[in-house]
Amino acid sequence: MANKSARRSRRKQKINLITNIIFSLITLTALTGCIVLLLQNYSMRNQSREVLGRLEEYESRQEKYIYTQEDLEAYSDSAALAALEQGRQEILTELKSSVSSGTATVSVLRRLYPEDVVVYADGGYNFFPILDTLKKNDYVYDNFTLQENGEIVYTNGDQTVLSLKGIDVSKHQGRINWKKVAGEDISYAFIRAGFRGSSEGKLVEDEYFQDNIEGALANGIDVGIYFYTQAMTVEEAEEEAEFVIDLIKDYDVTYPVVLDLEESTSSSARTANMTQEEYTKAAIAFCEKIKEAGYTPMIYGNLKTFMIMLDLKQLEDYEKWFAYYDVPVYFPYAFSIWQYSSKGSIKGIEGDVDLNVCMKDFSKQSQ
Repeated sequence: MANKSARRSRRKQKINLITNIIFSLITLTALTGCIVLLLQNYSMRNQSREVLGRLEEYESRQEKYIYTQEDLEAYSDSAALAALEQGRQEILTELKSSVSSGTATVSVLRRLYPEDVVVYADGGYNFFPILDTLKKNDYVYDNFTLQENGEIVYTNGDQTVLSLKGIDVSKHQGRINWKKVAGEDISYAFIRAGFRGSSEGKLVEDEYFQDNIEGALANGIDVGIYFYTQAMTVEEAEEEAEFVIDLIKDYDVTYPVVLDLEESTSSSARTANMTQEEYTKAAIAFCEKIKEAGYTPMIYGNLKTFMIMLDLKQLEDYEKWFAYYDVPVYFPYAFSIWQYSSKGSIKGIEGDVDLNVCMKDFSKQSQ
């Protein structure tokens, strides 16, 4: 029994040893595999790092090249931005200085936008590009000279006066002493023939029309005629023209017969909702009727009249009388007469009267 137990004990020990060896070999193999994997992983990581390093270096070189270009562009942009900023600051400085000194904002805008006609109307600023297709005036604005008495003349740059002095009158001037007026070197006078009512549209003769036209002619003053329009249609405009022609047919009218087109300030005026095209067609209809009767047609208005209410492109054939109460005159397109003041003082007329400077002698053209 003892020998058997000893043999069994030795066999068990042998088996345990073999088992341990096998497990050790398995463990060693696994450990070796792990080491191999770790080494492979380490190698791959190193390779990856090397590759990444090379990529980063490449990208760095590429980025350096790109940044160099951007740097150049940024430098250029910076110079442009600096110039723009300097210009902006100059504009703001000028604007601040002008406004602080009492200069109207619209005057500043007109200096800043010389290629546009800037019109303040209806609570906003309107910008109209100056069109090459329209006839321009060729006046030298510096040759419009403001004299000590408040009157403006147009000269040749020296002392030679090239313009003619005139007035325009209506019942608002009351009874006029035309003999005294003639002594004021008045060459011409525009007499209001009448007007159309803004609400009912009735045609009305100016109550001083006959006295004024006869008084002016009797004292050697050439006369033109104007009519305050409220025509809504071509037919009404032609009616107004015929009304005027009938009034003046017995008088020697050598200056133009004028359509006086002004904005009505009343929201209830019959013309309040007229379009530019409607205004323009009515103006053409009036002027054509006047021309057919043998007179020179003309249109009177201010900046809003000519730039907003009317389409100037359709009115190139007609003379223009421009109202603007500031110096220098501000209107690039052709005009023959400039009404520069509504506060003039002329002997023979009580109160204020409109003053005009005319650069064309219409009396000679009518001969």
